[in-house]
Order: sequence, then C-alpha cells, then structure tokens
Amino acid sequence: MRLAAGTGSALESPPPAKIVPRDAREGLGAWFPLGPKRTGTTTAAEMEPGSESRKSSTLFAGFRALGLFSNDIPHVVRYSALKRRFYVATCVGKSFHTYDVQKLRLVAVSNSVPQDICCMAADGRLVFAAYGNVFSAFARNKEIVRTFKGHKAEIHLLQPFGDHVISVDADSILIIWHIYSEEEYLQLTFDKSVFKISAILHPSTYLNKILLGSEQGSLQLWNVKSNKLLYTFPGWKVGVTALQQAPAVDVVAIGLMSGQVIIHNIKFDEILMKFRQDWGPITSISFRTDDHPVMAAGSLCGHIGLWDLEDKKLINQLRNAHSTAVAGLTFLHREPLLVTNGADNALRIWIFDGPTGEGRLLRFRMGHSAPLTSIRYYGQNGQQILSASQDGTLQSFSTVHEKFNKSLGHGLINKKRVKRKGLRNTMSVRLPPITKFAAEEARESDWDGIIACHQGKLSCSTWNYQRSTIGAYFLKPKELKKDDVTATAVDITSCGNFAVIGLSSGTVDVYNMQSGIHRGSFGKDQAHKGSVRGVAVDGLNQIAITTGSEGLLKFWNFKNKTLIHSMNLSSSPNMMLLHRDSGILGLALDDFSISVLDIETRKIVREFSGHQGQINDMTFSPDGRWLISAAMDCSVRTWDLPSGCLIDCFLLDSAPLNVTMSPTGDFLATSHVDHLGIYLWSNISLYSVVSLRPLPTDYVPSVVTLPGTCQTQEVSEEKIEPSDEMIEYSSPEQLNEQLVTLSLLPESRWKNLLNLDVIKKKNKPKEPPKVPKSAPFFIPTVPGLVPRYAAPEQNNDPQQSKVVNLGILAQKSDFCLKLEEGLINNKYDAPLNLLKELGPSGIETELRSLSPDCGGSIEVMQSFLKMIGMMLDSKRDFELAQAYLALFLKLHLKMLPSEPILLEEMTKLSSQVEENWIHLQSLFNQSMCVLNYIKSALL
Repeated sequence: MRLAAGTGSALESPPPAKIVPRDAREGLGAWFPLGPKRTGTTTAAEMEPGSESRKSSTLFAGFRALGLFSNDIPHVVRYSALKRRFYVATCVGKSFHTYDVQKLRLVAVSNSVPQDICCMAADGRLVFAAYGNVFSAFARNKEIVRTFKGHKAEIHLLQPFGDHVISVDADSILIIWHIYSEEEYLQLTFDKSVFKISAILHPSTYLNKILLGSEQGSLQLWNVKSNKLLYTFPGWKVGVTALQQAPAVDVVAIGLMSGQVIIHNIKFDEILMKFRQDWGPITSISFRTDDHPVMAAGSLCGHIGLWDLEDKKLINQLRNAHSTAVAGLTFLHREPLLVTNGADNALRIWIFDGPTGEGRLLRFRMGHSAPLTSIRYYGQNGQQILSASQDGTLQSFSTVHEKFNKSLGHGLINKKRVKRKGLRNTMSVRLPPITKFAAEEARESDWDGIIACHQGKLSCSTWNYQRSTIGAYFLKPKELKKDDVTATAVDITSCGNFAVIGLSSGTVDVYNMQSGIHRGSFGKDQAHKGSVRGVAVDGLNQIAITTGSEGLLKFWNFKNKTLIHSMNLSSSPNMMLLHRDSGILGLALDDFSISVLDIETRKIVREFSGHQGQINDMTFSPDGRWLISAAMDCSVRTWDLPSGCLIDCFLLDSAPLNVTMSPTGDFLATSHVDHLGIYLWSNISLYSVVSLRPLPTDYVPSVVTLPGTCQTQEVSEEKIEPSDEMIEYSSPEQLNEQLVTLSLLPESRWKNLLNLDVIKKKNKPKEPPKVPKSAPFFIPTVPGLVPRYAAPEQNNDPQQSKVVNLGILAQKSDFCLKLEEGLINNKYDAPLNLLKELGPSGIETELRSLSPDCGGSIEVMQSFLKMIGMMLDSKRDFELAQAYLALFLKLHLKMLPSEPILLEEMTKLSSQVEENWIHLQSLFNQSMCVLNYIKSALL
C-alpha cells in the first residue's frame, strides 16, 4: 500500500488567494384557600397509581446551550476550494462549531458525541474529533461518517495523512488508519518512559514520513511505509510541546517547555535560529505566508509573541490576547490574519495592517471566561438573557441566533479617566464581578435600565442595554464612608424610574435612575438590624418589601417610606423573589425551605420543603402557577402553587447556581458551577400532554445530562407520550340522578318541532323540479339524516309468489311496535333512541301516526305518554321530553279529553312537569339575584 505524500500539510497545496401573564389576583381565593398550609410533598396514598415510573423530568427537556464558543482544545482551519473561503472549527464540549472566517458567522454545529472531545484535526474533506479512546470523521461539519476504534487509552493527537489518518494515545501507541475502510494500516508502540509522544508533524515534501516529538525532548523521523526509524534528533533535554512546518522546505519550528522556539533544519540536523520568551511553555506556533517573515508563538499566560525571522528579534506582542492559555493560533494562507482561540471561551481574529506590523483585533466571538454569577431574561419577548460572570463582564445572549449576542463590557471605576489617558491595561480600574443585578426595559431608550451590585463594593453601577455600555452613575449614599459595607440586594421599579438598593449594614436606599439622585431611605436609621437579603417593589410602586438576615420581613409605603407591616420568619432568609403580576412573594430560607406569601393579605399561603442544600435561586412561571427552585443539592424542583405540591424534580451533574424562566414560558434557563454556558430547557407542557400529579415523598429523581450546543431534534417517547400517566376519564351520561341532564342532540332536531308547518310553507318550492335531460348515475341511498347506501335486494327464492300482499301496506312503523313492547316490559329506551335518530319531519310523522285515525291506537298513545313520564323521572334528555310532549299535545289535543286512560296519564305528567320546572325556576331566580347584586352593589 502506498501512502500519498504532501497531502497532510496545508502548505503543500496552497489555495488560490406570549403567553400573556394573567392577573392571579382574580382567582386568589381559589388558588390559596383558607386552611392549613401543606408541605411540597405528598404521601404515597395521595399519589395516583403509576407515578412510580416517572424518573426523569416530565416538564423540561434539554434544548441547547448558549454562550459557548471555545475551550482548551486547539482549533482547526479548513479551506473550501468550492466556496473559496476559510472555515475555523472550535470545540465546545461534545460537539464543535464551524465559523466562516470572513464574517465569523456560525455555519454549522456538529452532532454530539458520547464524551467530551479531547483533540481535533481536519483535512480538505473531513473533520476528525477524538473522544476517549475513539475518534470519528465528520462530513459537512456535522454528520459522523466514520468511526475508528482500536485504542485502549485516551487519544490526544490526530494527524491527517492523505487517504490515511494517524492517531496517538496517552500510552504512546501510534496507529495509522485507512480513512475509507476504517482498517489499521500500521501500529507503532513506544515506551512511555523513554519516548512519550507529545507532538506530531508531517514535514512538507517528505514522502511517507512523519516527525514525532516527545516529552523527554528527543525527536524521531519515521518512514511509515517501510516501518523504519530514519533518524533520531537528540533534542535539547526539554519536552517538546509544538511542531510546525515553516514556509521553507526542510525547516521546522519546535516549541519547548522552557519557552524556547527552535528553528531547525531536519535535513542537515542544524539549528538555524533560537527564540526565547519568558511566558512559560510554548503552546502553539504559526508562520505568516504573505511575504512577511513573521512567526507567532502562544503562551500559557495568554500573550502572543511575534518574531521577525530575518532580523531574528521580537517585533511585537499581543498582550492579554486571551485571559487563559492560547490553545491554538493559525495564520491564514496568504492573508495577514491570525486566528486564535483559548480556554477563556473566546475565538478571535487579528489583522496585521499597521505600519510596523502590529496586530489589532478584527473580529471575535466571545462568551464568559469564568463561571456565571447571575442570569435573568431581559424584556418581554423572551429572546435575550442577561448574564453576569466572575470575569467582571455583563453580556446578553440571544436565544434566536448568535448574531444578536452582545457584550456590555467590563465595569470601569472611572470610564472618563480611562478614555482621557488612553489606558490599554484596564485591569487596575475594572470593577469587581457583578453579584446581583435587576433590569427593566420600560425607559431603556431614555436612560439606564440596569442596576448591578458588585462583589465587596458599596456603590452600585448602572448599565445601558441599548448603548451596550456601563451607565453614567454609581449609586451609593454620600454620608456613608465605611469600607466594610457592601451592597447586597437591588431591584428596579416596573416603570424604570427608581432603583432600590439594600446594604449589608441594614440600610435600604431609593435612587432616581435618570439623575442618580438619592430619594430617601426606609426607616429612620436603617431598615433592618442585619444585612439586607432581598428588596422588591410591587407593580404599582405602592409597596416595597425588604427582608434581612435577622429574620424579619417588612412592608413599606414606597412613597413616604413608612413601615406598614412587619412579620417574623421561621428562619433567616437567603433570597427573595416577587412575581409582580400576581403579587406572590417567594422566600428561600436558610433551613432549605421555601415560604410563599400573598403581599395583599401579608400571610404565608404556602410552605415547601424538600431541598437538601442551600437554595441558590428561584423563578416564577409567567402565569405565576409554578415556582421553580435550584439548590446546591444539584436538583431543580418545580412547585405547583395552586395545589401546594411538588410536581417535577430532576438532578444534574453540576449544582445549578441560577435559574430563570422566559416571560413567554417556552424555556427555562440555568447556569451551573464551573460551567461557562447558559443551558436552555424547553417547556414540554407547551407542546405535549404532561401529568401534573404530585410526586411522592420517597421519589428518587434521576440525573439529567446538560444539553449541548446542538439543538435536540429527537425527544424520547417517554417525554412526548406522558399520556400513559394520565388517567383516562369518560364522562357518564348523567353525573347524578338529582341533576337535570340535557341531550347532546343539536337544536335543529327539536327546537323547531312546533313551527314545522310554518317552515314548510316558507320552504315550499315555487315551481316543480325539472328532470335533467341526462341524469348521472348515483348509488341509491336510504332516506334519513345519516346517509347510508342501500344494499341490493337479493332474491334467494326463485319461486317467490308474485301476488301482492295488501297487509304489508298497513304495517305499523318500528316506533309504534317499540311502544307496544314498552307497555309490556315497561322499557322505553328503544323507542326513544328511534326518535333521536329522526329529523323534525320524521318525528312529526311518527307522532301523527299514533292516532287511531292514522293507523295507531289508544294503547300506543298511552305508551308514548309513559315514555315521556320515564324521561321526566330520570331527568335525562330534559329538553327532548318537553319538545316531544309539546308536539304531541299540539297534534292530539282535541281527542285527549275524550279518553279516560289518556286523561289519567296527562294528569300525572302535568304534576311532574310542574314540579321539575318549579325547582329549576327557583335556582334560576337565585342565580339572577346574586348576579344583579354583584352588578349593582358598591363593593
């Protein structure tokens, strides 16, 4: 088998240059009935059968992650000859993103793999990604087309090699695979104690040869076709960290653990030049190929050094190019562009167009570089999520598309001073991380609409979402000069005019957002004796609620700052959250319980317990029916406020720090410990039937994996078909024998029975119908309301008599026959069902034929009246009984008094009808009186 040479290196084939929230106050009595408070769990006896099968979340399904752009895996750059564009792929956990370098636009998100990706590589057709001891080949930046299994240790190096690919694992076992057959071509085993492979390179124009670097410092050149070691380079007794082909043939750049970069000629084993940087080991190396002899080297500090290869000196530095180690850097072929990525969740493109060759940032995609501290939905459309992080930035992520993301930047202590002096290193003047913030979009175009408090700082900063920058004011009391006092809680009114700030000293201040002027404080000296744990203002700026670490909850008049009511809590509060539309207040306490209050009655209406760790955050559903809490026990629990029960719970691998629900109710967003992204969970109840039955006390939730950046397309059957847990309910024909029940027949079957003669006159044709010249063929049908095809008559008896039987002409109808049977067995369901199937004309015909003059009899008429009496006794089909009786009286009223039997039945029916109607009329009158009182009384 022959291995193609030169195709493994990019240098050898250069490319041509609303759910609308309802007011829960209207149904507060039904939501929170008076009576004993219940805990969040229910006993097994109260639980419906079948809930033991619930193990995962029935309300929320993982959708995708936001804010993830890169990690510590080096990126790969590909060139598409068809589109003549460069593409860069960055790893984000279990999948990778592909961006168009021209606009840095997201092109594709790959399918997820079972484990986190540990290394990547690419050629002109495929992208290779290794996870664990397996690696796969992706086509079209998305689909897995090949999977290679054979390693026993984790793979950490991949190198495409023509129609082959080389993989190296942690045990220094090198395997060469044929891409299309997925078969092993060659396997090389190295002793880890002598030669542990740390870098691999296919030198340009070196047919069937690879260069291996080791952690011991030596290098080896192998011919993989003949399986021979050609040459061993002794090295420099320092581990090799990077190997890169130089634009010149036979020249390779070698990065070392000591921070040195050796430009080495591997043909003659000669050192051409040496460079050294003081930032630690070399992480990656790249060369410019646009006629500028420049080499770039990355470091663990996030700095990038640029070296002139002709003058052999350092010509420029990109300080703090990344806040963490530079994972990978690549100069685009024949372009003055440098692509870099790092573990700080950033992908950046630098352009070198300055007069002295200095670089500047051209484009970037950046998320948070440190774990998040707080997230909240911004606005009412549910499309933006504001997030604050320990890296000191405030950013907005779009749930629709990455192009709508924006960063509000770092908070600066003195923004004007930084601009005036032109400081490049702003680390010394940056504000500490934001711990809590509140936002309101009502007046965002007029002045700042975001207020945030910072870690260990007294002053609170304002931010402007529309201008994407820090605001004009720092809000803090002027007379307070203590260093140990910090801002602990913030809120902004629904009108966007006022900000309420709680301090660790117990003081609660009100500021004007437009001018930044202090507008008063609650209480004489301080609102609470302990640290303020939460502040909130209702939707009409009438009541302000504050809570302190001493265990008190206080209600204040927002306008004159006077105390209205104070109440003791069972434990010290940890946080507080107000649902303004419904006036429901949630309190998370230090004893891991949750209390829910009604701010109108100022009473605790619900108490929930079940968390086994500190409650980090809470959120309400838009309609105020659910309270969702996240705690350090790694659980996310959903509490149903009307029933006071726990209806959903699931566990996560990492403890959730923040949780917020979309104003439209479609997504739940969470952030977690040691995670840089925001994770979206779709609300299953919006597109599927879910069971909201309470969970038992012994319910053990299962661990749910966090969603990836690839949108979940397939939902398991357990989630889309939770109807197995739903109890099928079929409504009986009559709920109770004492209730009057109407039939399900349309009004056209019975309402116009008395006016049928008038309707027939109106509908009488003006002229006789004309017979068509050539009538089409129709299948004969049986007359009736429900059209049915007539079955052909089968004459099985060939000797049937042709004499006409005149007795058939006088045969009684089925209705009359059923009525006669009813006199004997006293069962009238059969004749009643026959009447229900007939239309108004058919009903009139049947009732008219009951008379002796029309072929009926007195006994049949008596049986009909008994049937009406049965309907009135059972109180079923009430309107049909009235309509049938009215038509019967209209047709036969003249002959009824002359028949004693019929007169006796009529007397019984009269008393029944009068009794039923008096009962109904009393209920109608009572309801009308109550309705008129409510409409006219001054409540």
